[in-house]
Amino acid sequence: MPYAAISYRVKEGYEDDLARLFSNIGRVSSPVLHDESGKEVGMLLGTAVFIEGPMIVRFIHYSGGTLEDVARHMSHQPAVHNFEEALQPYLAEERDTTTPEAFREFFTKSTMRCLTQASLESWKAEAAGAQPESE
Repeated sequence: MPYAAISYRVKEGYEDDLARLFSNIGRVSSPVLHDESGKEVGMLLGTAVFIEGPMIVRFIHYSGGTLEDVARHMSHQPAVHNFEEALQPYLAEERDTTTPEAFREFFTKSTMRCLTQASLESWKAEAAGAQPESE
């Protein structure tokens, strides 16, 4: 099951304010992911957010679908747009996330390069002598 990481550069000195903001994030209306044609292809499994100095990293755990499907889904969520609006004053670099298209562009540009991923499934496959599936 794949993971993705999205980075945010923020102004320093607001860690507690940002912690409060992230702790009050609204939930997406559904965890179900759809492809461009509307077919159900996957599920959001969870997220985690970390901060160190001027860098926030959001980890996204999902099954099925693609990262593009995740971005498409998130770009249409009212809770995401409300959060993005509240986050704006803390950002070190201004960005436009007001439309689904602009949000997907930001999401794509902010996605960190994945160097490696491991999961229980890949460990089991290796232990059984099978070639692990790429995630």
